[in-house]
Amino acid sequence: MLLEGKVAIVTGAGSGIGEAGAAAMAREGARVVVLDRDLDRARVSAEKMGAEAMGVDVSDDAALTSAIAEVVARHGRIDILHNHAGIQVEGDLEQVSPQGFDASWAVNVRAAFIASRAVVPVMKRQGGGVILNTSSSSGVQYDREMIAYATTKHAVIAMTRQMAGDYARHGIRVNALCPGWVDTPFNAPFMAQMGGRAALETYVAEKVPMGRWASLEEMAEPILFLVSERSSYMTGQILVVDGGESVA
Repeated sequence: MLLEGKVAIVTGAGSGIGEAGAAAMAREGARVVVLDRDLDRARVSAEKMGAEAMGVDVSDDAALTSAIAEVVARHGRIDILHNHAGIQVEGDLEQVSPQGFDASWAVNVRAAFIASRAVVPVMKRQGGGVILNTSSSSGVQYDREMIAYATTKHAVIAMTRQMAGDYARHGIRVNALCPGWVDTPFNAPFMAQMGGRAALETYVAEKVPMGRWASLEEMAEPILFLVSERSSYMTGQILVVDGGESVA
């Protein structure tokens, strides 16, 4: 198996893409720790894949750092960190409040910074590791009236590249995944901003060259690639999996 004996932490893994990626890692032999703000949801997700569950609000620096320290104390190492937790706050410059922008930054950017800062010393001591940050297709293109989300997802890419350059010499690889449209409840703010489900369905059909949503498995496979030795000579790279939307 690709990840036999590896210890992996996945934030925002109680549902959707995070859960699918965590499950793929577990199938490949990793000891997975599912982190989610909703502990009950984390437990349900973890039970399905034979993983561990922790209820953590990643916007709480102390709670996130403590959770990672607990994983290190229990397993002695961390081989994979997938910073996946994220939120959407819809609206343009005039519609998004400073508080909404700060909330987006706290979860989408700062939490990845805090978690990575906690695992890097561990990875350095053990001779290497992998950090995967979830950005978005919104991180590589203009996204209509989604200033908080697009700004934070662009920032994730910048942080990924900076971390990759700083820590490659320590055997730590850092890459980013940019998912396109996947049909999950995470899209609710986009749906509201676009005017409802029908409008979003029309957008996907017309604007995505492949003309459809991605499946969760179509996100899980790239995640598995990026956290495994299949991508052993890749760092600082941004993998866009969006059905061609960003090049249309």
